[in-house]
Amino acid sequence: MAVVGVKQSSLNRYENGTAEPSIAVLTRYADYFDVSLDYIFGRTDCPQGKVYECQVHLSETDPEIGKFVEMCFDPKSPMSERLKETLIRMLRENGK
Repeated sequence: MAVVGVKQSSLNRYENGTAEPSIAVLTRYADYFDVSLDYIFGRTDCPQGKVYECQVHLSETDPEIGKFVEMCFDPKSPMSERLKETLIRMLRENGK
């Protein structure tokens, strides 16, 4: 299918199971047919794919919160401490 940059010989190999398309090729197919990769991989019957919601599961005392926040900020920035405190508070509130 030349539209997505795949030669007929490659397409035949994909169909016969002797080769697998790269992620780049699969992405071009998804874009061309306006469907999600979830749909192409058969993970859903919905062409738009699955909708995922981020669910943070952290307890108020989870030490991972602090490690995560430390990685997010430049220690040389004068606003870092206030931003870190705000982020930790938001993460804790979301985890409740």
